[in-house]
Amino acid sequence: MRTLEPAPPGGRIHRGSALSAEPTPLVWTRLSIGVAVLVAAFAWASPPAGAATGRNCSNPQGCVLVLNVSGLIDPIEVDYVERSMAEASASPGYVQTVVVIDSGGVVVSDAELDGLVDRMRHQRVPVSVWVGPSGAEARGGAAELVAAVSQFGVATMASGTTIGDGGAQRLPAEKYGRLLSHGDTDVWNRTISAETAAKAGLVDAVKPILGQHVVDLPDMAGKSKVVTENGRQKLQPLTDGVTETLPLASQLFHTVASPAVAYLMLAIAIGLLLFEFFTAGVGVAGAVGAVAAVLAGFGLGSLPLAPWALACCLLAMVAFAIDIQTAIPRFWTAAGLILWIVGSLNLFVGLPRPWFALATGIGGMAITMYSGMPAMVRSRFATPTIGREWMIGQMGEASTEISPEGTVRIDGAMWRATTNRATPITAGSSVRVVAIDGLVLEVEPEEGGAIDYREMRKKRGEPARDG
Repeated sequence: MRTLEPAPPGGRIHRGSALSAEPTPLVWTRLSIGVAVLVAAFAWASPPAGAATGRNCSNPQGCVLVLNVSGLIDPIEVDYVERSMAEASASPGYVQTVVVIDSGGVVVSDAELDGLVDRMRHQRVPVSVWVGPSGAEARGGAAELVAAVSQFGVATMASGTTIGDGGAQRLPAEKYGRLLSHGDTDVWNRTISAETAAKAGLVDAVKPILGQHVVDLPDMAGKSKVVTENGRQKLQPLTDGVTETLPLASQLFHTVASPAVAYLMLAIAIGLLLFEFFTAGVGVAGAVGAVAAVLAGFGLGSLPLAPWALACCLLAMVAFAIDIQTAIPRFWTAAGLILWIVGSLNLFVGLPRPWFALATGIGGMAITMYSGMPAMVRSRFATPTIGREWMIGQMGEASTEISPEGTVRIDGAMWRATTNRATPITAGSSVRVVAIDGLVLEVEPEEGGAIDYREMRKKRGEPARDG
């Protein structure tokens, strides 16, 4: 919308069109702020720090700390595991730490992964890993972590779990050797079952349940008892099990750091911030969009990204804004959608594409920009014609063919227009404004305007007659 200009003779206020092809300084300012919010959010990727807490173990037989690690192993989970292991080692009574893994890979640096394995190796309280329960997996860097722990501790897997698909080794080979190669078994580019992994020596054994993993640990001798359950005898640990998961706030950020959720947060942030740019004031859409931008920034900042693909997604936001300003999807909407699709498909590096999230984000963005946003802008500016009477009689130029609808340029601004069916107007022709209906101008050719008496009768409530 153009800025107010001095009132012309007669006291009428000259207001610009909502269909102006050029974004105004106010829109550019809002858009710049929005892009800055997104960029700042992407730069903020430090996980929320958790305060160290003391641990008490009152059982004379000791306590076993169980840490659940699921999803991609990101900085949040690395910090959680390292802190928890250190606290257990510093607290009297703890005899084992078991890390339960169900992970599709890691998204921390090679140095951070190496540092995590080193800390697991040098804890006072021994650390072991169990891949479980049934249906769990250890892929990529998570598979390397399991194989590395088996070199100095105990690593087992539940029946029905898989390991492998490592790709290029991330832990230093001079320190750990070829972790996912053992004898004739090589699982760098495929996954294998727990039974196959145990036979190949990649893990120590198959332990169907976590309790069996615990009682069979070397340091747990004498800390279990035989019980009978359903007519069968089994060992039951005498120690107390202390099971931990991520705190609620950390769990939220860990969830956001998954590719699917981070991408959807980015799409929601862009859509809501664009909506807010073209509405008056700061409302719910702007607040929710800002929160989504922060979450998207954290999630994407924790994942391996292609910077050029992220730039495409941000440029798409600018391209969409140009056409939203005109309320007519045209070249820039198509260009923005192409940028969005290319950026979306190439956003994550070295991770499986979250196809369902991509389909949702691309489809939702297309529908919003081709239908939702233009309708919203037209509705926002669908005000009475008061203050626009000065335009009646003004001359302009048809930007497109008007037969009977199209667009015209009046005094440098774009407007939707309609004309009499009897006098279609070609693009580039001079037009005259004869009436205004909301934001739609009724125009006629500069010369040769005709009257459609059928339409005149309809307006007056008279039946139209043929011939």
